[in-house]
Amino acid sequence: MLDLFTIFSKGGIVLWYFQGVNQVLTEPVNALIKTVILQERGSVSSFQHGSLTLEYKLDNEFELIFVVAYQKILQLSYIDKFIDDVRREFRDKYAQDLRDGNVMRDFDFTEEFQRLLKKAEASAKNQAKQPRQMRTFEESQKSQKSVASLKVDKKKEKEKENVGKKKGKAPPEPAPPAAVINGGTVNTGGGGGGEGQDTIQRNREEFFKKMTGKGSKKNIGTSPKPEKEKEKKKGKAPTKWAHGGSSKDAKILDFSGDKESNGTMAGEEDLGDTERAWVGSMSGELKSVGDLYEEEEEEEDDDEEEIQQKDSKKSSGFGVFNMFKGLVGQKTVTAEAMAPVLDKMKDHLIGKNVAADIADQLCTSVATKLEGRVLGTFSGVTSTIRQAIRDSLVQILTPKRRIDILRDVMEAKSQNRPYTITFCGVNGVGKSTNLAKICFWLVENGFRVLIAACDTFRAGAVEQLRTHARRMAALHPPEHHSGVKMVQLYEKGYGKDAAGIAMEAINFAREQRIDVVLVDTAGRMQDNEPLMRALSKLIKVNQPELVLFVGEALVGNDSVDQLTKFNQALADFSSMENPRLIDGILLTKFDTIDDKVGAAISMTYTTGQPVVFVGTGQTYTDLKALNVQAVVNALLK
Repeated sequence: MLDLFTIFSKGGIVLWYFQGVNQVLTEPVNALIKTVILQERGSVSSFQHGSLTLEYKLDNEFELIFVVAYQKILQLSYIDKFIDDVRREFRDKYAQDLRDGNVMRDFDFTEEFQRLLKKAEASAKNQAKQPRQMRTFEESQKSQKSVASLKVDKKKEKEKENVGKKKGKAPPEPAPPAAVINGGTVNTGGGGGGEGQDTIQRNREEFFKKMTGKGSKKNIGTSPKPEKEKEKKKGKAPTKWAHGGSSKDAKILDFSGDKESNGTMAGEEDLGDTERAWVGSMSGELKSVGDLYEEEEEEEDDDEEEIQQKDSKKSSGFGVFNMFKGLVGQKTVTAEAMAPVLDKMKDHLIGKNVAADIADQLCTSVATKLEGRVLGTFSGVTSTIRQAIRDSLVQILTPKRRIDILRDVMEAKSQNRPYTITFCGVNGVGKSTNLAKICFWLVENGFRVLIAACDTFRAGAVEQLRTHARRMAALHPPEHHSGVKMVQLYEKGYGKDAAGIAMEAINFAREQRIDVVLVDTAGRMQDNEPLMRALSKLIKVNQPELVLFVGEALVGNDSVDQLTKFNQALADFSSMENPRLIDGILLTKFDTIDDKVGAAISMTYTTGQPVVFVGTGQTYTDLKALNVQAVVNALLK
């Protein structure tokens, strides 16, 4: 029934394998390694690839991985126990070779494997033949609770009475008789809430007043109002701010008339010195955000310091050699020893804005990776877990593929086709603003850019892009001898089909030999089905080279829900065998979060895609690349 069972080391050396089919199963195993093991998803024990289900177990002491593959339609209940049996048998047989690092020898494990497989299949058949017998009522926990509830422990009852007498509590008095008023019964005492007699008497008087009509709403408010209250109140005077300006200043601040008929700015003289200094400052690769964070200083855990202090007190007076007492020998990492440290680490990550589910999965993956590992002589559990968390975070944030947009644009230009980038995300995250930053960066590197205004839903979206296009056209005016515009805007107004506008813009860019097309889309919530269908249609029809999800660095747990549903919608509504999903992430408002950079981990872990750009401000030059080590240092700070 099994298609494959393989045993290999974490270094990639295959020690032994069994194959039950003739087809090559290298691709599913590689997909398991890339998608689960290298992505630090140790909390996931099974993985599906095509028609196969793959399950795996780690052996951290000898750094081995045991993988079994079988058809997805099969329901094999014995797999989990079978992998444990194979792992135990393999370890016991080749323990000395594995300790010595002799992994290149010939591991003959076929006979033991066949014996364990027959045993597991036979036990599964026996369990299937024998119907499960229901427990009798006497064997159930409910019967035990029922019998226990009928028993009265006289000793406990006497203890309760003695405690009550010592505290001076009087036995509860019987409830007073009920009073009958107008055919209704009213409880005149008791209360059961510990109220005093004064409170009860006052409640009774108020109730009698309500029932007899005294003090009702009809009689309330008959007294004449004072003359001051009858006078009409004057309206609130408007607030006058210190530097609020006046109607005369509106004419000075109105720049709507400083436009030429062709839609560009009146001239470069309208730009300030600060904006002129931007020109030429962003050529080449983007700078990283590493200068935002300082290097982390390693701190020892409090628990380990206490243990060291206790050991030093015990060792006093026994010579120099007592200094090494307790350090000689090795120890194995257990789940009980890791639990308190991992709980603190999970709370720390959540405090750094990592989504709660992601922090829990990350800590579970680290526990799976470390359990059973033998520590060195001078290694502690806390320092080992901290280093494992650091390695996992670096592994998650490190891109799994090459990201070089400038090189990709050059390649597309050599093939006489435009390079298309589509921006998508929820409302208000800054898609249009960061699109303008990327446009300015591309123009700085000598590429012609066409902005496609495909946000035909939000009022003012086209005008916002038009303003950005005018500003960048003023910063990079067309050359006099050629008259080629570096930035252009393709717009068709509001209420139109976004996918059609994007297609027309790409065709226009191909005809005009424009290098890059930046497609701006409307902001949409992940639960808005009509807009998600429209986005899926736009990506399916135009097939952009890069689909960027624009997300806020401020977002916490909602980032997982946003990215999961965006990817799910793109997959469900595309009706393609291999649908296009999110290719990269653009993190905005990164300058407002201090060291709470957990959103980068949440988004990257959810999609498996890298953070391509980071927005750090509101000007065109506030665009950076992600520095993995700096972000990890900020998370563990």
